[in-house]
Amino acid sequence: MIDLAGRVAVVTGGGGGIGSEICRRLATLGASVVVCVAERLERAEALAGSLPGAGHLAVRARVDDSSALAALAALTAATYGRVDVLINAAGVTRPVPHADLESLDDELIDQIFRVNWRGSFATVRAFQTMLAAGDGGVVINISSVAGVTGLGSNVAYCASKAAVDSMTRSLARALAPAVRVLSVSPGWVEGEYAASMPTELLAAQRAATPLGRLATPVDVADAVEAALMLRSTTGAIIAVDGGRPLGV
Repeated sequence: MIDLAGRVAVVTGGGGGIGSEICRRLATLGASVVVCVAERLERAEALAGSLPGAGHLAVRARVDDSSALAALAALTAATYGRVDVLINAAGVTRPVPHADLESLDDELIDQIFRVNWRGSFATVRAFQTMLAAGDGGVVINISSVAGVTGLGSNVAYCASKAAVDSMTRSLARALAPAVRVLSVSPGWVEGEYAASMPTELLAAQRAATPLGRLATPVDVADAVEAALMLRSTTGAIIAVDGGRPLGV
């Protein structure tokens, strides 16, 4: 296990199934965690209060609002004086059949790219100075196998996650050597979103995945922990998909 005692981690989308599990893992490793959510602050406060260790904080800030992100960075600087780990787990989507081009309206497309791509970039931009000031800042973007397979909730979502992986490579080059940047790329993950899908769809996804099971939020948190330990790795896309592209 990596020791994050004395370190500070910011997690956007921290109230979601994946984000909350990552928050728990980072706190277990010793970090003080800033749980950032776009809404449902009470839920984030309950999560922050339940985390092991001390010094955790719940904050509401939308990643598609750059002024809110600047305020979040200022609050974090005033509270802790540092940021060592940034997890971009905020994201949105909505199921739209890929062949139904009319239903993938401009408003949804813009929202997906505004949150999934621009939001991740803007968050890195807001925290870049603090991440670079430490002794090895790390950014981990939560991507998706949809960015590789082109199979996902809708065409725009797939494209946004491919863009996140491309951004990961670009920023890994641009921010080195002070900051490492990686993507953790899950396939289908057991949780609220998967539970809302038809059982036959999930069964088909399991059958098309070589390992025969869907990932869990714990699997994603495992990959985040591994990424933190890989000190000679940057610009990499770490798959947590059960080998799903092999079954396409």
